[in-house]
Amino acid sequence: MSQRHNDPPPLRDQLCYAIYTAGIAIQRAYKPLLDELGLTYPQYLVLNVLWAQDEQTVVSIADQLALDSSTLTPLLKRLEIAGLVRRTRNLSNERQVLINLTDQGHALQHKAGCLSDALLAASTQTPAQLAALNRDVRHLRDAIYLQIGGWDAPA
Repeated sequence: MSQRHNDPPPLRDQLCYAIYTAGIAIQRAYKPLLDELGLTYPQYLVLNVLWAQDEQTVVSIADQLALDSSTLTPLLKRLEIAGLVRRTRNLSNERQVLINLTDQGHALQHKAGCLSDALLAASTQTPAQLAALNRDVRHLRDAIYLQIGGWDAPA
């Protein structure tokens, strides 16, 4: 059976599928370590944003993760219940909620370094190979968003 001109290629040949399933594979490699830390993968991403710069608005965090703030709010509430972040109203703009790491949230950063080690071991790639792949995927993501709009990649 021949493929017609507009038919999609087989799933295994589609870049979107390779990237999607690679993301799932990475999350599965991280899962045992995240379980030990008491985190989900989305919570880990939020903490990474805050480890890079503490005290951010919900909107700022959501923008960096390409999420809607309404999606992020329940996740932040769970992080607050776990004692990892504090949510407070911005005194100069009551409509904004500021997110700050607690001491416990800061301390978790040093424990989370094991995730990079796990990815390096599971991937059988060198650090330089993973860095190049990361750069290439970010470039692809940014080029697509430049064409379709909808997200400004964090610097």
